[in-house]
Amino acid sequence: MRFDLAELLAARRGEGYGLHAKYGNPQLARMLRTIGFDTVYEQAEGAFLVGADGQRYLDFLSGFGVFGLGRDHPVVRQALHQYLDTGFADLVQFDCALPAGVLAEQLVGKAPGMERAYFANSGTEAVETALKFARCATGKARVLYADHAFHGLTAGSLSVNGAREFRDGFGPLLPGAAVAFGDLGALEAELRKGDVAAFIVEPIQGKGVFLPPAGYLVRARELVRKYKALLICDEVQTGLGRTGTFFAYESEGLEPDLVTVAKTLSGGFVPVGATLGKEWIFQKVYSSMDRVLVHDSTFGSMGMAMTAALATLSVLEDEELTANAARAGDQLMTGLREMIGRYEMLADVRGRGLMIGIEFGKASSLRLKAGWSMLQAARKGLFAQMIVMALYRRHRILTQVSGDYLEVVKLLPPLTIGEREVEEFLAAFADVMEDAHKGTGMMWDFGKTLMKQARSA
Repeated sequence: MRFDLAELLAARRGEGYGLHAKYGNPQLARMLRTIGFDTVYEQAEGAFLVGADGQRYLDFLSGFGVFGLGRDHPVVRQALHQYLDTGFADLVQFDCALPAGVLAEQLVGKAPGMERAYFANSGTEAVETALKFARCATGKARVLYADHAFHGLTAGSLSVNGAREFRDGFGPLLPGAAVAFGDLGALEAELRKGDVAAFIVEPIQGKGVFLPPAGYLVRARELVRKYKALLICDEVQTGLGRTGTFFAYESEGLEPDLVTVAKTLSGGFVPVGATLGKEWIFQKVYSSMDRVLVHDSTFGSMGMAMTAALATLSVLEDEELTANAARAGDQLMTGLREMIGRYEMLADVRGRGLMIGIEFGKASSLRLKAGWSMLQAARKGLFAQMIVMALYRRHRILTQVSGDYLEVVKLLPPLTIGEREVEEFLAAFADVMEDAHKGTGMMWDFGKTLMKQARSA
């Protein structure tokens, strides 16, 4: 039987939203149409998407951070072609495949303090692994996590998710407790109970792009050690150069016990996740030949995924993308911070490297207060969504609101962007903010639409 993918997709062109509405998540197509994001994309390269209408879109979302190398990177694509052409004996299960061994060696070599690696298929699976390893290694049950944290949506990861909207309806979950991000007293109060296996934390929180107070993570590490628990650093989004160092924990002067990575590691082609950790922790989990498969994943070390990850590490080094993330991020944040005094509702710009949060707040002038208050009354976060919609519709720039009920827009562009893309974004953002501060026009038309939708939801 002949299969032709191009022929199949051409025959069903334009049906994607209808098919998802009928057979998949019933709210996805509805949500995208509501906010005006129901574009049909047909091509992608680097930092740009191309719609079916031929329009170019600047991607400052990068698949929630998956496309750190940009889309369709030729080195990764060529590596995958090479792997397929080898006819490699993959997923034998009762073997020690070379690609996974080489990748483990390279990742551990780039992760200060780490000694072994376990491979899974996603960030949430990497977190699940870390949670299981921590409980096994310590013999304790509870895991602490920070308010506003996001670590994934499978059952274990959900147990350490700081956002209630994701947890509701899925309990009971694993035992644990949330502590305020940056509050060492609250952390120690929970650790003192003696039943804590680990504290899991993002070096920079993805929801809201919240940075830890100076010295917080180092002191948290000391407290965790004092009470014989482990520190898990979730680098699924912050890792692999995103924040201007290979791992974000490096700039904090930190040495965790376990580290989770994914997203950029895939090269944007094949899903992959990894949990890196100390030798003694792995020895506790895999303590005998009887326990050789006590934690495993059928597709975890798949050759295609390992190949994509190896090629990704090569590109990151060869193209010096970690340094570029620091450089482009500084340029972006400098340009955005210069606008703070110009626009009343621009309250803060924060981040590190190419992980940036733009926060909005209440205007001081009477003219703008009324519009802000109306949006807040309908639903907190609508002003930030209004900015996202205006950037998209007017300038074809894809961004996101950084969390439910947050007035924060997050920027996660590919690590490959340069001065041209930065200047394009800054000019577009200034234009949108100018319109917002007129109190009329396209921006507030979006706002009225959003308020109606929020009230009818």
